[in-house]
Amino acid sequence: MATCLIRAPKARSGLMPAVVVFALLMVLQFVAMSPVQAASAGQYLTVDEFLSLGFGEDAKPEPKVLWLTPALKARIKTIRGKEFPLLRVRYWQLGQKTAWILEEIGKEMPITIGVVVDLDSADGKSLAVSRVDILAFRESRGWEVRHDFFTEQFKGAVLVRDDILSQHIDGITGATLSVRAVKQVARIALLLADAVQPSADSSTAE
Repeated sequence: MATCLIRAPKARSGLMPAVVVFALLMVLQFVAMSPVQAASAGQYLTVDEFLSLGFGEDAKPEPKVLWLTPALKARIKTIRGKEFPLLRVRYWQLGQKTAWILEEIGKEMPITIGVVVDLDSADGKSLAVSRVDILAFRESRGWEVRHDFFTEQFKGAVLVRDDILSQHIDGITGATLSVRAVKQVARIALLLADAVQPSADSSTAE
């Protein structure tokens, strides 16, 4: 009787091991990153919560809109180093205190940043940062900017020559781009707040 030999098909050399290794690396990367990142990146404050922190729980700031003039857009471009994508900006106002929620790119994703601007307690005339809050952070690195030890540095900062902040803001190791984004938004908020004050040309504010 003839013997029939059946040969198993040859495995495609190198294909399965490479796929398996890649999959394992992705799983290990996710497991290694998730404990910190899952607790760090995300939504921290709603708009209503931010406004309550800025104005007080019982206060009712009026929502308004500022249309950006070419002059304002040019100054914002200088601060950002690139064009500002919006034609108008929504804000909230109660007396001379204003609140602004703006987004700026950290490394690749936008950071949602809230800035409250009020009269400087030192002289009662200049507009100064009252508080800074991170409402949402969407990247895996740089989330430390949400903490008070960083945001408290902005309190009392005003704009001086060339639209720079009047006080030094210490950076955070590993969060350089996030720090830069928050500093830029603080400067822009002070600039916009000045544009909607009664002493300014408020024809573009609604």
